[in-house]
Amino acid sequence: MRGLTGKVAIVTGGGGGIGSAVCRRLGEQGAHVAVLDLDTDTAMRVAAEVAGMGVQTVPIECDIADYRAVEQAVADAVTTLGPIDILINNAGWDVFKPFVSTEPHEWDRLIQINLIGALNTHHVVLPLLVEHGGGRIVNVASDAARVGSSGEAVYAACKAGVVGLSKTLAREHARHNITINVVCPGPTDTALFATVREGAANPEKLEAAFRRAIPMGRIGHPGDLPGAICFLASDDAAYITGQVLSVSGGLTMSG
Repeated sequence: MRGLTGKVAIVTGGGGGIGSAVCRRLGEQGAHVAVLDLDTDTAMRVAAEVAGMGVQTVPIECDIADYRAVEQAVADAVTTLGPIDILINNAGWDVFKPFVSTEPHEWDRLIQINLIGALNTHHVVLPLLVEHGGGRIVNVASDAARVGSSGEAVYAACKAGVVGLSKTLAREHARHNITINVVCPGPTDTALFATVREGAANPEKLEAAFRRAIPMGRIGHPGDLPGAICFLASDDAAYITGQVLSVSGGLTMSG
């Protein structure tokens, strides 16, 4: 992919399944990577692995739900790596329950991580991209935002909010040479999906139902996502903005 070598990227949730796969792919393409994660140990592990590819990396502990923490994390990334070119909003969290069985404290945490976290990172990074003369933002949402998903009402609502936010900001910042796009994974074999399985009354039945719903007949792997995400962060996608791409084995088909 063109235009990733030497670029500076921030990846939230960079220590997780999809996030770590994205960090590795960016490193392979020659980008310098700030690995942001609430779990310091995983951030350090991923950063060390990416640094082995000959690029600069920095692990940064960050709770994206905390605006001041995001400000500090971004400032640390700039100090270590230089001006930001790319933001990958990947961090997320879910609770798998029928909506009427959820509690308001769960809604609060879901909204803080999945929606407020994205608001925080955009609000901090966008002025820097404008000052820098442009950049790329890729938001990782979910196919739940596009078609709904039983047991994920609040999560789906938050991710739908991320889609709407992305389209609006893409319009506002196109004149600044900033592109903002969304990648929507389907069910993917990550720690988050493991949490979803644990919350189900019959995890095996749930996973089998997901497989039946996916035309390609399998749950996604973290390695299925970096190609689409890094493409949208590259110069090959310079004329693409405000778009939503499902990477879900055909679970969602639209267009």
